Amino acid sequence: MKCCDMKGFLSYLILWNLSKRSMTGAELAKELEKRKGSRPSPGTIYPLLKEMKVKGFVTSDSGKSYSLTKSGQRELRDACSSFCAIFYDIKEMAAFCKL
Repeated sequence: MKCCDMKGFLSYLILWNLSKRSMTGAELAKELEKRKGSRPSPGTIYPLLKEMKVKGFVTSDSGKSYSLTKSGQRELRDACSSFCAIFYDIKEMAAFCKL
């Protein structure tokens, strides 16, 4: 895939995964690899987690396990609404992918 990489969805996918359970950066990278087929580097994941922490969307414990904050949950809800509005025809897209 050359024209449509998923880099713009990385923040969304991190929030989505953290909505399910707390995870370390390495665990997030592994989950993202399942979706994308390639593992994001630590140089990609950790700066983004740091930015999300500064914005108040995530928090971390002493073991470097990240969790969503209430603000992060609201951000995810807003992002999910935007995603669904953009991809309102996701079922049709999924059917096309099965060709």
